[in-house]
Amino acid sequence: MWMDKQRGIRVSQEELLCKNACGYYGNPAWQGLCSKCWRERARAAGTPREEIRPRSDGTLPTFSKFEEKKNIEKGRRINTVRRLFWGSPSPPKPQESSESRANVLKAYENLEPGDFTGFLKILRSPPSQRLQSRCTAFLNTMEAYHDLPVQKQSDLVQDFYQSFAEYFSSFPEAQVTQIMEHVEKLIMTRLHKWVFCHDSCDDEQKDLALQRRIRSLNWVTPQMLGVPFPDEKVSVTGDPFLPAITAIIEMDAKRAPQDKLACVSKCSQHVFEALSRSNSEPANADDFLSSLVYVVLKANPPRLHSNMQYVIRFGLPHSLMAGESGYYFTNLSCAVAFIEKLDGPALSLSPEEFEGYMLGQRTPCALNRRQQVISDTQNLLEDLKGRQEKLDQGMDALNAQLQKWVQEVHSQLDETRSQFVLAQKEITAQKEVLLSTQDNKEESVLVLEDQDGGLRETGC
Repeated sequence: MWMDKQRGIRVSQEELLCKNACGYYGNPAWQGLCSKCWRERARAAGTPREEIRPRSDGTLPTFSKFEEKKNIEKGRRINTVRRLFWGSPSPPKPQESSESRANVLKAYENLEPGDFTGFLKILRSPPSQRLQSRCTAFLNTMEAYHDLPVQKQSDLVQDFYQSFAEYFSSFPEAQVTQIMEHVEKLIMTRLHKWVFCHDSCDDEQKDLALQRRIRSLNWVTPQMLGVPFPDEKVSVTGDPFLPAITAIIEMDAKRAPQDKLACVSKCSQHVFEALSRSNSEPANADDFLSSLVYVVLKANPPRLHSNMQYVIRFGLPHSLMAGESGYYFTNLSCAVAFIEKLDGPALSLSPEEFEGYMLGQRTPCALNRRQQVISDTQNLLEDLKGRQEKLDQGMDALNAQLQKWVQEVHSQLDETRSQFVLAQKEITAQKEVLLSTQDNKEESVLVLEDQDGGLRETGC
């Protein structure tokens, strides 16, 4: 891994793979090995150290004695795992019937991907009582012996994963992977408080050292890292890498290793999205790693070392050894290792310039421009604040005018209503006068008719 002025941090695909050439992704935390090769090497190195101790008579054990003790240690490990699974030195006598096993497997075959609630329902059902007992016994034992060294706890958890996965050996690999992701989430959500940042390791001290290191590098700019982040394309409203920064910070709030890995994947995807907007050329692995270093420097994620070690120790091996999540996590490990060893040549700076930046005696030109942008933005915000105040005043005046207009309309309506009532009364009075006049006329006509009738009778 080195630095190029044009393309930033350079890392080849071969450098990300396991040094044993097994085809899986390696990790700086495992000296460039994948989790499988690292555990095999650690166990191979750990067994002889325990067996080459002198005997009581001061002589070294012979090769046959060494093999004998190695077999005893192997049997002890098997019995330990059995005790964790079954709660006794050996499995219970009653064997699971083939019919019962078929019913359990059929239920898990129909499980939808990502349906953790459905997985819990199946696990708690009567046919899955045997598997549930395994999980319960293992969790109870791990909690009871939470003072064990964290590496020992990691080995026990990995052994449990392997044993549990063997139950579904007839399933396709992809389906077994989905089931084991549910198992990991169930187990590690409960064990998180016991094994995360364990007292038997120095994760807390390394977290503080890494945070201080990142804080001391807050002057590093995207241009120094070779990130395709041109100043003229940077919006004053925010950093295009802000979603990635938020995603990596969220990792500390998760409990299950797969959920923490999901935050790393989400962060990496946001990095690629930001690169696609900031660069006219397609983003490559070098741009991605440089940008990831920038994101880590700006985010300074809480307990980053502890979170990464937690994923390494208790995550499913396939999640770190291959696939998209394994690639992203390996790059994150490389980014952290780069930050820990960052020096002047890596940033195309002389040792004197690098020391001046670290001591605060120098300020990058890009940082000065950034500060100028911040100052201009603050002035713009003040101007917008004044405009907003004037707009608020205009809105208040308009609101007062509107209320006055509403009151005038109401008063006019009231006046119109009263005039309408008066008009109705006048019309009613006129109708009454007309009706009385008509009645009088009818009475006069009747009187005249009566008089005319009387005269006719007299003439006869």
